Amino acid sequence: MDPIDTGSGSILRQPKAVWATAGASVVAFMGIGLVDPILPSIAEGLDATAGQVSLLFTSYFLITALAMLVTGFVSSRIGGRRTLLLGLALVVVFAGLSGTSGSVGELVGFRAGWGLGNALFVSTALAVIVGAAAGGSAAAILLYESALGLGMACGPLLGALLGDASWRYPFFGTAALMAVGFACIAAFLKEQPRPARRTSLLDPVKALGHGGLASTAVSAFFYNYTFFTVLAFTPFVLDMSPYRSGAVFFAWGVLLAVFSVLVAPRLQKRFGSLRVLGGSLVLLAVDVLVLGHGGHTAAVACTVLSGALIGVNNTVYTELALGVSDAPRPVASAGYNFVRWFAAAAAPFFAPRIEEWSDVHMPFTVAAVTAVLGALVVLVRRRSLTAEAEELRPRHATEDGVGVYAN
Repeated sequence: MDPIDTGSGSILRQPKAVWATAGASVVAFMGIGLVDPILPSIAEGLDATAGQVSLLFTSYFLITALAMLVTGFVSSRIGGRRTLLLGLALVVVFAGLSGTSGSVGELVGFRAGWGLGNALFVSTALAVIVGAAAGGSAAAILLYESALGLGMACGPLLGALLGDASWRYPFFGTAALMAVGFACIAAFLKEQPRPARRTSLLDPVKALGHGGLASTAVSAFFYNYTFFTVLAFTPFVLDMSPYRSGAVFFAWGVLLAVFSVLVAPRLQKRFGSLRVLGGSLVLLAVDVLVLGHGGHTAAVACTVLSGALIGVNNTVYTELALGVSDAPRPVASAGYNFVRWFAAAAAPFFAPRIEEWSDVHMPFTVAAVTAVLGALVVLVRRRSLTAEAEELRPRHATEDGVGVYAN
């Protein structure tokens, strides 16, 4: 079957509202890796240390994690369209303010506001695309995942192209692109039906009372520490120009997109979700060890290769999170992401400090250990996951934003 043919029609034949939301989703996901190639430039421009600059990720993802408890509460009350516009407006404001920062403290604070806006947007975008798309949910989800992969790949590239002139320009560029997305959604997207039941702030936490969902979230927490050690700390180790660093992470993002959308579902169908997840986590641990302890060429190669393993993991984790419990998908996704995004905030904070306490190799050793811990959780808790995992089919499902990146 043609990858863009879902059986119900081509994903290319969509209403303008869907394309507007998908286009804005690309830019939203670009914001995650946008700062990767320019981290050294930001540190130099603001006279900051690697540890201080890494807080750009910590503040962003800490607010994103906390916002997971709020997004369903907000969207079930004001509707999907208004939630998207609110999220986009916050990103435009705080991305623009980020470019005006006079200190690393200001930049970290503005990135926190950006994280809130991004959380509101990406947690709502899939539901809006599914509601407005032609060709059924399969076409809509494939389109959403394609937007995610394109954004993750192009973020570092845009950061490199604009950041070569000044580290401030990528922030202004993102604000401008998101303003266009805001205008398109305001013009083309009609309000979507609101859910019959309003989501409370505690619903995602209550959903974690399910053993299978809690196990998935804990395993994903350890995995995400590894993931964001690669994303946030590797640029300092590579020590390359913005163009070269952007090219490395562009290749990383391409592999992430290809393996999450095309390869992971085939592996799941052949070997089963838990075997694929456990094997991929172990391989990621090996990859990160070589990245941290090998030479410069090995570090570049392993950074790019990690994108393939991360793409597989993102897909399997998200499908487990959305299918392992009987909680509504938006609620299960919010609870799962509430746990795992804390690791995305922790890794950029601890990695530079671990280097200061020891050496440049130790942060990657720790990251390899956390990947193995994620695999061990899957192994120990396989009974609570096996029945559900066997029932899963590659649905390209994601409700979060990063994933399938999850969210």
